[in-house]
Amino acid sequence: MKDALVMLLRKPRRPFWTTVAFGSSRRALSMLLLLCTMALAAAVGGHGVGERLAPGGWIPADAQSARADDFLAERFGAGEPHLMLLVSAKGPVDSPAAESAGRALTDRLAADRHTAWVHGYWPDRAPELRGRDGRSAVIAVRFSGDERAVLAASKAMAGRVAGRAGPLTVSVAGEGPLFTEMERLSTEGAMVAELIVAPLVLLILLWIFGSLVAALLPVAVGAFAVLTTTALLRVLSEMMTVSVFVLNIATALGFGLAVDYCLLMVSRFREELADGAPPVRAAERTMRTAGRAVVFSATTVAAALGALMVFPLPLTRSLALGGAAVALCSAAGALLVLPALLVLLGTRVNRYDLFARWRRGAGRPVDEGRWYRLAMWVTRRPAAVAVGALLLLGLLAAPGAGARFGMYDDRVLPASSPVAQASRHLRDDFTAGMDDAATVVLPDVHVTVPAPAGQAPPGAGQPAAGPGLRSASQAAAVADYAARLSGLPGVRQVRAATGVYRAGHRTAPAGPWAAAYAGPAGTWLSVTPSTDSPLSPDGRQLTERLREEPAPAAALVGGSGARLTDTEDALTDPLPLAVLLTVAATLVLLFFYTRSVLVPVKAVLLNALSLAATFGIIVAIFQQGSLEALTGPLNSPGTTDVIIPAVMFCTAFGLSMDYEVFLLSRIVEEQRGGTPTTRAVAVGLQRTGRLFTSAALVFAVVMASLAACDIVMLRVIGFGLAVAVVLDCTVVRALLVPAVMCLVGRANWWPATRREPPHQEPGRPATAALVAPVKH
Repeated sequence: MKDALVMLLRKPRRPFWTTVAFGSSRRALSMLLLLCTMALAAAVGGHGVGERLAPGGWIPADAQSARADDFLAERFGAGEPHLMLLVSAKGPVDSPAAESAGRALTDRLAADRHTAWVHGYWPDRAPELRGRDGRSAVIAVRFSGDERAVLAASKAMAGRVAGRAGPLTVSVAGEGPLFTEMERLSTEGAMVAELIVAPLVLLILLWIFGSLVAALLPVAVGAFAVLTTTALLRVLSEMMTVSVFVLNIATALGFGLAVDYCLLMVSRFREELADGAPPVRAAERTMRTAGRAVVFSATTVAAALGALMVFPLPLTRSLALGGAAVALCSAAGALLVLPALLVLLGTRVNRYDLFARWRRGAGRPVDEGRWYRLAMWVTRRPAAVAVGALLLLGLLAAPGAGARFGMYDDRVLPASSPVAQASRHLRDDFTAGMDDAATVVLPDVHVTVPAPAGQAPPGAGQPAAGPGLRSASQAAAVADYAARLSGLPGVRQVRAATGVYRAGHRTAPAGPWAAAYAGPAGTWLSVTPSTDSPLSPDGRQLTERLREEPAPAAALVGGSGARLTDTEDALTDPLPLAVLLTVAATLVLLFFYTRSVLVPVKAVLLNALSLAATFGIIVAIFQQGSLEALTGPLNSPGTTDVIIPAVMFCTAFGLSMDYEVFLLSRIVEEQRGGTPTTRAVAVGLQRTGRLFTSAALVFAVVMASLAACDIVMLRVIGFGLAVAVVLDCTVVRALLVPAVMCLVGRANWWPATRREPPHQEPGRPATAALVAPVKH
């Protein structure tokens, strides 16, 4: 009895991945039914998630620009307009017919229950709201409510008023129409891309997996991952602001990870079947090897992306939670859905190979494969290959040093877009710059501006009468401050409660409109920039000058340029902490996976090089226009959107870390089985090179469809991600990794000892023959 008890206690515990495989494979049908029920519940729970997501998310809630905008909206009913109406007439806009129609349109806009205020050319005939040709005028509208309410109201209003209005023709521009137009163009582009890309992706999957049945497995895993992630985003949207962009990024990342995990596990399952294992046993062996790699890959990706939480932007925090969720959900699909399907399919997973007659090299020994030969070629000259690859990545990354960050505006739309045409007309023919003006709020300064009886000041729904001067010096202080602001470089004019200022001098006294700039809550100034693009480095410089200029009291600077400045600061200030957390999480998890110190460090450095090279290519092509002679105009505003690096990092880092773990999984397995480092690297590359290059090909094709979109931001993201995965699986994985590991030699595995891994079966050769066709 004692001996039996000792033997029982000494019985090795089943690893976690084996336990999961046992439950999923032994009860495959029951597990599939349960998972299908979960997927259906997630589909129901995630329904309508798009309506819950916020359209913005790139401005910190406590930023100075946000506080200035909120103060103006709440205390003055003022701020930047959400909708700009360009009203054109065949004749002068001052004609009786045009004025009558313009007044009627203005009254109609003001009567809408969602309207906060309307400021138009009629009835006051403000000269800055009339075009230089005298045949066009502007009506600006601001709505009340949060971002979603404003977007909905702007979309509805634009749909009602655009077109003919008697003798007038109305075109729409502004923040709301810009977002609506981008949404329309992206939807149309996605529909066209799906018609072209979907069949192409299916053909690629058929070629990669070698059978119609196996090619459909990533679809099942990807659907499970995306549905469950969507449901989680729906829950998160009830607790925090979740950006609408995270839905597209999570879908792309989920699809990419699903293909990665399915390729790795299906390939290993086929190997086990070819070695004579029954389906259940083959699934368990697959989980002990490929499943372990999936667990560490998903955990590493989720932990690394979680570092984005340190940035105080709703967008980056949404990307952090959405990216981590889709990584873990993709792993859950691969660990739960896939083993059950593989057990039920068994050898039928290889059925319906539509390209069998064109395949060559099936069943060849591992050392005759093309990837093996490439690795051995690299290991014979590792220093030269490493230096050449590093020089190439360095040259590609160099343009990134000249990045000029900004925010995309209407100029990212195609020239044929009605919104782009109206916006261009507003910039070229009007001098007011209403939607570009910076605002300076002085809550503690009070100036009285008498308003004529019965006349409402333009730009305010309910004008506030000032309570009187607290001191005679406050009006003079505001006048002096406005004059100094108007003399700053980059400032065209300043409007304040005390008058209009240009080049350091007052050029016009306060008129009836001045009452909109003062009230019981304080006073504010409108600063019109001389630049036509406040969402650029010039706008940031102007914001910094405005904030550095001494004010009569505490001042809040808002507007487009201020929002850009606050967003850049929110992304750059916590950057060292985010990098530290990402590197630390990656190093720790890869250390536990490889039991090595140098291999995780190498992985982080090479991934950083790959991302830097990708960013440099984006800057060279889309900011500097290096290839416009070949591609034609790209509608780029000459800057790189400040959000692009975060989006690129979120997706590209996840996929590149995936490829790294896949490659390391086989290299480490070979090395622990007693294979010398050089051969272990070559065998590992042969086993996985086809997998991660195939996965990268599928993902690059999908992203290339975005690169053909008419919206520059989507074009940059699609092109950048396609380049990122191609660079990673060619230059980094195929050349740099073998070269560096060969140069480091046995030090790669310090301080690990050479012994059998926990997932390695005693007596089982580490280099079993491939069952999936060897591509060479």
